[in-house]
Amino acid sequence: MVKAANSRGTATGTEPATRILVVGGGYVGMYTALQLQRKLRAGEAEVTVVTPEPYMTYQPFLPEAAAGSISPRHVVVPLRRILPKCRIVIGEVQRIDHAKRTATVTTLATADEGTGAREIEYDELVLAPGSVSRTLPVPGLADYGIGFKTVEEAIGLRNHVLEQMDIASSTRDPAVRDAALTFVFVGGGYAGVEALGELEDMARYAARYYHNVKPEDLKWVLVEASDHILPEVGPELGVYTVRELRRRGIDVRLETRLESCENRVAVLSDGARFPTRTVVWTAGVKPHPVLAASDLPRNERGRLACTAFLTVDGVEHAWAAGDAAAVPDITAPEPGRECAPNAQHAVRQAKALADNLVAALRGEALTEYAHKYAGSVASLGLHKGVAHVYGRKLKGYPAWLMHRVYHLSRVPTFNRKMRVLAEWTLAGLFAREIVSLGSLEHPRAEFELAAGGGPRPPAPPPVPDPPQDRQG
Repeated sequence: MVKAANSRGTATGTEPATRILVVGGGYVGMYTALQLQRKLRAGEAEVTVVTPEPYMTYQPFLPEAAAGSISPRHVVVPLRRILPKCRIVIGEVQRIDHAKRTATVTTLATADEGTGAREIEYDELVLAPGSVSRTLPVPGLADYGIGFKTVEEAIGLRNHVLEQMDIASSTRDPAVRDAALTFVFVGGGYAGVEALGELEDMARYAARYYHNVKPEDLKWVLVEASDHILPEVGPELGVYTVRELRRRGIDVRLETRLESCENRVAVLSDGARFPTRTVVWTAGVKPHPVLAASDLPRNERGRLACTAFLTVDGVEHAWAAGDAAAVPDITAPEPGRECAPNAQHAVRQAKALADNLVAALRGEALTEYAHKYAGSVASLGLHKGVAHVYGRKLKGYPAWLMHRVYHLSRVPTFNRKMRVLAEWTLAGLFAREIVSLGSLEHPRAEFELAAGGGPRPPAPPPVPDPPQDRQG
């Protein structure tokens, strides 16, 4: 292993700066580092953020990015710009040995260096790696499934949907056409319902520009294993959402599971079979694998066992929040309840965590995290939505407007707020963009074709070596 240099202390005789390592650059990681750089005095501590991507993704805007309402670059926040006082390391944490206060990290340069992973030493650890998609051993899912958790997946799905409409418009095979125009979404939570609502809205609009594809030709299927969708907005609005989606011609199947999607055929537990080229998997998340590669205590669901002070339970100098942390909800009427792993808690927990970490460094008292859940908002497409906020229930346009106002107020940086607002304003004045840029996924394909002088022929069979004269 190659150990990172220890730069503690700025001059001879000065107190060495505390080394704070933040694992993850999502909601919790970015907001914790942002609050730390605001509150720490010069030379008091040095903050290192290790993250796989150089940006934070504002995930509530992924459905609108997929629908083309927001540009992809305005859904992400560049960490180096917003965290100028922090050291940003683009890489993956492979292991954490908290007993030794070290994290094993691989970076983009690890393979080229040939020296293996490096170890970063720290004094205080903030674990905020977030979550990853929770998949099940469904045959064919790994080969044909599409996720919806990153901006790359959102834009890739948009390109894919438009490409399927192009395929359906140009093919003369009815089976190929039907499969191209069938879209199956698995998971009735926020990600699945909002992605389905926005993309169905976009595809319905795009159909007017195809001479032989009509909106009623498109088949949309939502598969949910439980007996309700959008549990965060309550049963009444969940029932309304099902009714609204079905009114739009979307096939909502509750208490149903995806059994297989091999050979581009989605087989459901109720016996239905849908030949399809699109299976979008949004059936929940699970804690990041790095938690299992640490010596920190976890609960039965794999999340870090935490206190209301956002410290890891029973461990000194370790902090956690967000999806990776099981934080007790002290505002809940029943004991033992945990804070929901959502953005509303993550942003507030991050600020509270940073305040407590600074207080701990200065020997001050810590404060328990307490936030009473305010409610939820969800978009179901342009001018359509549901909201349950502070006990009030809204449907349709008012809920959609509240969804936009709330998330515009929460997206980080004034720069991003103004860019998103400008895009929404222009989208209201002009027609939607319906261009597929699927070639972005293979940007060198055209050049490779040109450089090779055309499609590459199949490789010739190997020629056997000529016989050798043993006498030379």
